[in-house]
Amino acid sequence: MDSASQQQRIVVGISGSLNSLVALRRAGTEARLTGRRLLAVMVWRPHVTDPRAGTGRSPLKGTRTAAMSLLKDILNDVFAASDHGVPIGGLVISGNAGRTLVQIANKETDLLVVGAGHHRRLRRRRSPVARYCLTHATCPVLAVPPPSLQLDLEALTRKKRLLHTMAHDISHLSA
Repeated sequence: MDSASQQQRIVVGISGSLNSLVALRRAGTEARLTGRRLLAVMVWRPHVTDPRAGTGRSPLKGTRTAAMSLLKDILNDVFAASDHGVPIGGLVISGNAGRTLVQIANKETDLLVVGAGHHRRLRRRRSPVARYCLTHATCPVLAVPPPSLQLDLEALTRKKRLLHTMAHDISHLSA
């Protein structure tokens, strides 16, 4: 791997969702194949709480600490079992996810990897983060589709809800 490829980065947005984990795996594969550094970024939004509640600790610090812990766990879970030889960094930052990812992946040589969201037959719903990154990034963006398992589980959940609603309606009609 030459020093030029080591200077290039792959920036991947992580939320903890199944789709973001698939994006992280794909980003790791891209980093290994191209010799680039991998930067996993978790963007969190501060929760506004009532300062009069008097918990004695900053809710912002607690949220940031939880996000850092989650990112560390995710990176360990995804990459600990494999010796991939890819330099990996992690960054936890507060803000708007799409805007923040685009600001971080600000070099033309960067590659930004995000989860694409869902593509259904009747409606196409792309993740707002992916949509923002695809329209505003100055570097290439790889939008990774959700795994088929996630789509299958969501389809089963929808069918289960429909059957439950139908059973409820039938029981009311027969009563």
